[in-house]
Amino acid sequence: METNKKIALVTGGSRGLGKNMALRIAEKGINVIITYHSNETEAKAVVQDMEKMGVKALALQFDGGNLPALDGFVARLKNGLQETFGADKFDFLINNAGIGINAPFAQTTQEQFDTLSNLLLKGPYFLTQLSLPILNDGGSIINISSGLARFVGPGYAAYGAMKTAMETLSRYQAVELGARQIRCNTVAPGAIETDFGGGMVRDNQVYNDAVKANTALGRVGLPQDIGGVVAFLCTPDAGWISGQRIEVSGGMRL
Repeated sequence: METNKKIALVTGGSRGLGKNMALRIAEKGINVIITYHSNETEAKAVVQDMEKMGVKALALQFDGGNLPALDGFVARLKNGLQETFGADKFDFLINNAGIGINAPFAQTTQEQFDTLSNLLLKGPYFLTQLSLPILNDGGSIINISSGLARFVGPGYAAYGAMKTAMETLSRYQAVELGARQIRCNTVAPGAIETDFGGGMVRDNQVYNDAVKANTALGRVGLPQDIGGVVAFLCTPDAGWISGQRIEVSGGMRL
């Protein structure tokens, strides 16, 4: 049984920011489990990339907004830990899975609100709670937030509210889980060129230029700007960091 390597779980790790997080964590010699929503082929390709780095990796299907399915997912997670890694527990939980819905406050529907709430707040809340018995003492929880929890991007009122709630939750987790030496932090990316929100930052040149003009480092963020920070929080070098919000935005809207 393999017992020397740590294990990280990255939700939404098959594409975008989550993919880069998973790859950068694997570069640290940490075994990685990623989840994917629907594209198994894409997820398996990421697993193969990580395995080429000399770590063990696994992809599990997971719909983070489907609350009744959480118990079943945790059961599959336990099986995967045993079968792939010969382990009963894992060390790092990165709550990354999510979507963005752009809708003005006055026009946001209850259905849109509930979709975001389930995926961005309630799902991570209870996934983390259910994972506590199989999360090693001395481990780490990293909740992915957004710059939109600090500054306002019109059309993201519900999204920003959920991310702000996750930042508050992170501080409570840091205090309440501190006795187990479990650290909890928030990483808040700024505007990143991905397919998030329909690819608005990536594909809309006007929006892209506006982001550049309001960012101290003068460009839009890329997925590779984020993954290394998350990977760092999975190392002993970050062992005295807990309860913190780390914004990774290139100095956006300072």
